[in-house]
Amino acid sequence: MLSVIVPASNEEAYIERCLAAVFASPCAGAEVIVVANGCSDRTAAVAQGMAPLAKANGWQLQVIEVAQGSKPGALNIGDGAAQHDNRVYLDADVTVSPGLMAALADVLGVQSPRYASGTPRIPLAQSPVTRAYARFWQGLPFNRIAAPGYGLFAVNAKGRARWGAFPAIISDDTFVRLQFTPEERVQVPHPYDWPMIEGFSALTRVRRRQDAGVAELARLYPGLLAREGKPALGLGVLAAMALRDPVGFATYAAVALAVRQKRGGAEFTRGR
Repeated sequence: MLSVIVPASNEEAYIERCLAAVFASPCAGAEVIVVANGCSDRTAAVAQGMAPLAKANGWQLQVIEVAQGSKPGALNIGDGAAQHDNRVYLDADVTVSPGLMAALADVLGVQSPRYASGTPRIPLAQSPVTRAYARFWQGLPFNRIAAPGYGLFAVNAKGRARWGAFPAIISDDTFVRLQFTPEERVQVPHPYDWPMIEGFSALTRVRRRQDAGVAELARLYPGLLAREGKPALGLGVLAAMALRDPVGFATYAAVALAVRQKRGGAEFTRGR
């Protein structure tokens, strides 16, 4: 049994596709809880309109509307409404493959704490800048660890007991992943699509927020980042990557440089 929690803030353009993919997954008796938080669009109405499809495929659907926009707050509300111990936390712009939910339910069915995710794919972007950035980014050491979990992560009951309420922080996915050692994380082969934001300025805003999230974790939870377990990115590895993809390297480096040249806030921005 799974409870799939979907925090959604102004996701009218994405939520239908997201839910349709989940409901196409054979996982009888599972539930989806959409927490529409701080929305000024039709996110909640579109989600509620998916109820017939959910029922036809053996899923339960609950849509909760809250006025305040807060992803950690939405995650906590979803947790409070969940009926099942195994939890999947899913971003509203992610599209899962049909077998993924059943595969997650299977690997979570152990007595020891378990963290799991699928195999992420980045759909081909429209912007040449984003295509180049994504191509290079996917080759970085972080993406070679088991179950990086961006956009989708899952835990069983003993895993969920590792922390209480979601704290009001930027990087909720990293915070959860690092509650587990690398040996406790499992990546199933079933894929999911996670879109990357389009354009140079948007990539810069997202990268700035990502960096702020990592710095926040280091400040609030000293030692947590030591559990990452990712391979080191040495100069030799970086040079080899740059030689294989000079355009991708130049794009990635330009975004990184732009982040450091201009200070900015950590306001919510779609994507990573």
